[in-house]
Amino acid sequence: MRRIAWAVLLLGLLIVAPAVAHAQQDAAVQLRRNYPNPFNPETTIPFALSPGLWDDGVAPVVTMRIYDILARLVAVPILQQSGEDLENVSLTWNGTGEYSAYWDGRIRNTNREAASGVYIYQLIVDGKVYTMKMTIVK
Repeated sequence: MRRIAWAVLLLGLLIVAPAVAHAQQDAAVQLRRNYPNPFNPETTIPFALSPGLWDDGVAPVVTMRIYDILARLVAVPILQQSGEDLENVSLTWNGTGEYSAYWDGRIRNTNREAASGVYIYQLIVDGKVYTMKMTIVK
């Protein structure tokens, strides 16, 4: 019975994992791997937006959030170019479409450093969600 359960789990991962990885990227938005990863105490999260997102004359609305593995909001990184929180920000075209977020490794609204472990970062562009994971090692 255990072998069957493991086989079903493995088959599920083989089927779902490529679909999830493919869903994280499209022609308009690319959420990239944070660096360094693993990190301590701070990290940079790059992402790219295609020029087509500005074609209708309306700037894309971007939000980035960092969650722990229990899905609790840990932080909202800042946009490196402006220093503002990446919470419902209307991005202006910067000429390249390359942007980066910065997280100092601290828990939002406190001065405490986040614990070692796996965290999920999520980029939301005009309602479409892109997700990746990162690791803090102390």
